[in-house]
Formats: sequence, C-alpha cells, structure tokens
Amino acid sequence: MEQEITTLPPTIEANSSQSPAAVSAMYLASAGFLFPTFLVGVVGNGLYLWVLGMKMRRTVTTLWFLHLVSCSACFTLLIPFFAVYVLLGFHWVFGMALCKVLNTCISMVLFSSVFLLTLISLDRYTLIHHPIWSQNYRTMHRAGKLAVGVWLVSFALSIPNLVFRETRKVDRGRIACIYNYALSKDRNRAEVLDLGRQIRLAVFVIRFLLGFLLPFCTMVGCYSRVVLKMKEKRLVYSGKPFKVMVTAVVSFFLSWLPYHLYHGLKLYKDIPESVTGAIVVIYTVMSCFNTCFTPILYLFVGEKFKQVFRTSLLTLVKAAFVDELESSARESSVRNVSEFQNTQENMI
Repeated sequence: MEQEITTLPPTIEANSSQSPAAVSAMYLASAGFLFPTFLVGVVGNGLYLWVLGMKMRRTVTTLWFLHLVSCSACFTLLIPFFAVYVLLGFHWVFGMALCKVLNTCISMVLFSSVFLLTLISLDRYTLIHHPIWSQNYRTMHRAGKLAVGVWLVSFALSIPNLVFRETRKVDRGRIACIYNYALSKDRNRAEVLDLGRQIRLAVFVIRFLLGFLLPFCTMVGCYSRVVLKMKEKRLVYSGKPFKVMVTAVVSFFLSWLPYHLYHGLKLYKDIPESVTGAIVVIYTVMSCFNTCFTPILYLFVGEKFKQVFRTSLLTLVKAAFVDELESSARESSVRNVSEFQNTQENMI
C-alpha cells in the first residue's frame, strides 16, 4: 500500500536514484523556503488579527474574516515543525502524538478555511438578494454560532488523522509520519490491502466533495448572482470589499487544487513519481503563498501602487474590510420596505 508522508506537502520525497548531496540540497532549499514564509506569515497574519480583533468595529463581515485569518495564523504556526521534518530528510522526531495532532490541526485549517469562504459567499448573496431577511436575521450572535459550527464540523472531518496517522520506521532508521488506513500491522495480506484502499478512497471522496467541489460550485454560483443583481439594481459601492472576497476565494482554490489532485493521483499505482513530485512542489509553494502572503495581497486589491506607500498599514487594513456592500444592501432593503408599504396602501 502506498504511503503518504504528511498533510503538509512532503515537498520532495527522498529518491534512491538521487545522490545524497542532491537530496540534501533539495531539503535545504525546501526548508529555506518554509522558514522565511513562516516569518512573513506571522507578521502578516498577526497584523490582520490585531486590526480585525482590536481596532475595528465588530460586524458580521469582520467576524468572518477574523476566523479566516485565524486559520491562516494556525497554519503558519505549524510550518516550523514540518520545515524541520523536511530539513531532517523526512525524519519525524516529534513522536506519535504530535504526528496525529499536528496533521489534524492542518486538516481542520483546510476545512475551516473553505467552509468560511463558503459562508462569506452565501452571506454576500443573502445581503443582495434577500436584504429584508438579512436585516432581520443577520446578527452577530447567529454568525458566531455558525463560525463555531464550522470549527466543530472541520474537526469531525479531520478525525481520520487522529485514527489513521502513525509513526513508522521506513529505511535506515528514518521515522516517517504516515497513514495506515488498514489499522493493521500485517500489511501484506490481500484483505488488509483491499480494506486500506477502500478507506483511502472514501476519505479522498469526502475531502474532495466537501472540501473543494461543493464549496467551489456554491461560491461561483453566489458571486455570479451577486454581480448580476448589483448590475441590475445599480447598487453603489466601491468594489473594494468584493475584490477582497474574490481574491480570497481565488487564492484559496489555486492553492488547494494541487492538494486534491495529488491525493487523487496517489490512488493510482502507475503514476510516475516525477508527476506527483511536481504537483507536490506546486502545492508547497501555493499553499504557503495562500497562508502567508495572501493577507498582504488584500492590502493591494483595488489600490494603486503609489497610494499603498502613502497610506498607513492600519488604514489600508481597515479599508480592505469596510463593509460597503452591507450599506448598499441596507439601502436596497429600505427601498424594498418602502415599495412594499406603498403597495399595501394602494391595495387598501
């Protein structure tokens, strides 16, 4: 049965055909990329958490993005563990417990991020298409419950990491943090291998459907309807918050598509290692970019390059999350209520 190294991409797996010097150089290059990414992510996500949590008026939108940035911050804090893992030639030195817990945390971050982005897109849709309903039921209390529910569901979907992850000696005394889907020490029996393949397939299908395909279709549908409705109603807004949301969605799916592609290809035995290795490298770069550099990208969305350097970071972060779409929706809600009242008066 094929082995998986870690939920975080294994970057470049050891290859017996490569010289030790070449392998060491790749390990150093990979770790050299991960450590600066960690530093940038800590600063960027820390700034956003500080502004969203301490310096801005709490709204439903800022609550969504506060949890979304928290996901990125959690992922960033886990990078050093896996950078060390790569630097040591994929030798896991942190024990069985952390093998399970750290990979479970990364899985929770993945699911929480995509579920939050889906909630944000549904929130935008209801603001524009159902403004009266939003005015009555879109409250901080309900949004907080949904956010907690996202984390709980994400944890439930991440339980396979707690169940199937284990540490195992693989070669030359190297210990790897891998999956054992069959939960059996006897991995050569046909029925054990078949059970492992079935469980692995089931885990992949659930991850792909709930963590990628269904959310992607939901977001595309919601944002398409929002754009059409805003053009139809000619709602006035600067477009900055909307661009921030679209940037978050696009960057997330560009980052995690290679992840699902990699795990899908691992279901087949005849895929060349060069292909899966290339996808893993792409996934490593894109996932780190999404986690650590996308928050900085929010600052530049809709801003001219020169204006960025004339404006304080605090002002830029606040501008990125000014909920002008909500005010436009409230205007639409007021108009709808007025039209409804006039209709009722005419009927009387």
